[in-house]
Amino acid sequence: ISCRNPLQSLLSSMKQACEILTRDPEGGAARIPFETFSFLYSYLASIDGEISETETKAFLQGIQEQADQHYGMVLIRHF
Repeated sequence: ISCRNPLQSLLSSMKQACEILTRDPEGGAARIPFETFSFLYSYLASIDGEISETETKAFLQGIQEQADQHYGMVLIRHF
């Protein structure tokens, strides 16, 4: 039995990606464009193999709704 939670692992990776790719100053919101977030999340979810395409699309739809309220930018607190 695996104790690994694929979604938590993926979200941890996405947090690190946001912190690396942001143009915000260190300690800031670590915003990245939704398009970048969506591309990375979809790619990582697909290679993980344990997160369905339906789950991925539903998650990204929720993130996009929040990003739309922040000029198309995803903040770590959105997920």
